[in-house]
Amino acid sequence: MSGSDDALGQFQTTLLELLERHPDGISEYELFNQLAALNFPDYHESVRRATLGLFRAHFALFHALYQLRDRLWDEQRAQLDINTLCIRLSPYCAQHSSLPSRRDPLRDYYLDTRHLHETTASDVADLLGRFWRRFGPRDQREQALGVLGLNDPVDDATIKQTWRRLAMLHHPDRGGSEQRLQEINAALTVLLGA
Repeated sequence: MSGSDDALGQFQTTLLELLERHPDGISEYELFNQLAALNFPDYHESVRRATLGLFRAHFALFHALYQLRDRLWDEQRAQLDINTLCIRLSPYCAQHSSLPSRRDPLRDYYLDTRHLHETTASDVADLLGRFWRRFGPRDQREQALGVLGLNDPVDDATIKQTWRRLAMLHHPDRGGSEQRLQEINAALTVLLGA
């Protein structure tokens, strides 16, 4: 067993323990926070602030979860439902109609580690751009407000004030992330057409 296999095994053991503590399921976000609290460095908020860091943390988590799901099912120990909003461990049931598919495109994606190693910050920005373009103008506004941490109803002055504060906070010259700053600026453009 290589060192990375040992690390993955330990990570999966930790994930299993956390999932067992949450019988009703746990969101990906909360799982990130608990992993950060257990001092897994890839899950600290400082790493997740950068878009590429967040992508890598998400990918590594889902890679481990899909492997764990397959292992638990093969060992007839449990069923693992994987969704960003609710990751939940259920009792194993051989006759269960939700048998995990080995031909699941998401599973295939997350088990191919080339996606983790070869995806660049530019690739992540492109993925996010394609994602946002799929939504209509109303959804774009809601998403842009979310980037700024705002909700409707909100006036233009509040949007500009929040944008200035976040732009200063995340500016690369002040130790922030260039990608985060780009997201903030893009949100302002959507909201005010600036």
